[in-house]
Amino acid sequence: MTFYLSSPNGATHYASYGPYGRDGSYGSYGSVQPPATFYYVTPATQWGAHNDPGMRQKAQPLTFVLVHGSWADAGFWDGVAAELRKQGHTVYAPEYPGHGADYKNTTATHAMMSKAVADYIQNHDLRDVVLVGHSFGGSVVQKAAEYVPDRLKRIVFIDGFVVKDGNSLADELPPQTAAFFGELAKQSGNGTVMLPFPFFRDAFLNLAPLDVAQKIYAGVKPEPGGPFTEKLDLKKFYALQTPKSYVYLYQDNVLPQGENYSWHPHMSSRLGQFRLIVGDADHMTYFKTEPKKIAELLYMAGRD
Repeated sequence: MTFYLSSPNGATHYASYGPYGRDGSYGSYGSVQPPATFYYVTPATQWGAHNDPGMRQKAQPLTFVLVHGSWADAGFWDGVAAELRKQGHTVYAPEYPGHGADYKNTTATHAMMSKAVADYIQNHDLRDVVLVGHSFGGSVVQKAAEYVPDRLKRIVFIDGFVVKDGNSLADELPPQTAAFFGELAKQSGNGTVMLPFPFFRDAFLNLAPLDVAQKIYAGVKPEPGGPFTEKLDLKKFYALQTPKSYVYLYQDNVLPQGENYSWHPHMSSRLGQFRLIVGDADHMTYFKTEPKKIAELLYMAGRD
């Protein structure tokens, strides 16, 4: 199967590859095999536009609240937060149930997670917030925004799920991926999902050298499985007039590129009017290795 997608570098080519796309030779996961993955062939993109000294000198001070995704915790944002603070911004990275010090809480729900983020914003009396959601965190900020719309300046998704009203996050995944996660949750014995390293490395850290991928994976904890299947009432979110942005990292391999499950335009188009910012990164690597680049993308997404 071959896909083409328009990008800042013109038409790009995607192709099925690896054992996920062939015979499942990374091992057995019961009756369900890992979903096919795809490689992304693109010329290198220059970051000069993001390093414009004039842009940095005119930086508008912003207040960011950064919400991480699955298989991560608030520390995921440490490098990016530090770079944003160097630029004069105020940055918060709240933790939510089932993650960080609370990772053993395997029964944490999506409702608990989104309410925790909203409560954090209220308890810290934050206003004019640029609320950022990465990956699964996109669905968390969708619900959190419903609680605190008057405190938000803009909602930013960075390769974040924009869940359709009435759907669960699992409904937004390709069927084979959803089945794969479900099988892993069943095999865990406690309903959590821990991705095997070969899949995590190819899908989440495809730009990372092996040693970097191994180091990041070593800190990963099993993810509570329940929130993946919770149906979300998002009518209030879709009625919000809060400005929105979508940061699309076009080498992200977590969702199929060019199909009906993509970050952009499939997820992003649900936002109605939105600002699109495009960056050259995968799902997780540059948050750790090139945090300045991610910070610059978030600033462009959040500024007036």
